[in-house]
Amino acid sequence: MGYFTVKNEASDQFVERKSTFIGHVKRVYSEEEARAFINEIKNKHKEARHNVYAYAIGKNMGIQRYTDDGEPQGTAGVPMLEVIKRKGITDVVVVVTRYFGGILLGTGGLTRAYSKGAVISIDKAGIVEKVEGLHLNITIDYDLIGKVQYICGQNSWYIEDIEYTDKVKLLILAEADIVEKIKAKIMEVTAGKCEFDEENKDYYFKLETRLYEDN
Repeated sequence: MGYFTVKNEASDQFVERKSTFIGHVKRVYSEEEARAFINEIKNKHKEARHNVYAYAIGKNMGIQRYTDDGEPQGTAGVPMLEVIKRKGITDVVVVVTRYFGGILLGTGGLTRAYSKGAVISIDKAGIVEKVEGLHLNITIDYDLIGKVQYICGQNSWYIEDIEYTDKVKLLILAEADIVEKIKAKIMEVTAGKCEFDEENKDYYFKLETRLYEDN
C-alpha cells in the first residue's frame, strides 16, 4: 500500500491586493524536521507579518498540525491543511509567508489566498508516489543472463545493477506486492537455477514502473 508526497522542495509566490504571499513546501518525516523548516522560513522572512504553516506526517497522516500565526482563526492554517488533504499527500510541511500590503482581505479573501499559497507551492514541487519495496538480488549462471534480462524487459522490471563474479548477480528494486511474481517468472525461465536474496525493505519513490531510492 503506497502513499503520495511532494517530490521536491519548492516555493512560489503571488500578490493579492498589495499583499505578497510566498508558499514554501518541503518533504519531511518527523515533527522535528517540520519545525526546523518552519523556523528556517521564519528566520528568512523576519520582516513578514505572518508565516502560517500546516503539516501532515505519517503514511496515514497520523500527525496533523497548523497555525494561523496571528491571522483570524480558521482563515489560514486550516485552509492550508485542507489543501494537503485534498491533494492526498503526507510527509509534507507547507509555510505561507505574508508581507502585508495595507489592504484587509476579509476572512474569505484570506482563506483563498492561503489556500492558493499552499496549492502553487505544492504544484511547483510536484507529487510523487511512494510504495513499499525491497532490494531483490538474483544470482544465476552466466548462460542464463539473456533469458532473465528478456523476461525483466518484457515486464518492465528494471535491473539496477549487474555484478559479475563466478556467477551473475542482478539487483532489482521491486515493489513488495509483485516480488513473488518476479521470483516465479525467473524460476520458470531458469528452470529453478537461481537464488534470491531480499533486503532493505522500505518505502521507495515510484515513477512510472521504476522504483528509486529516497534521496
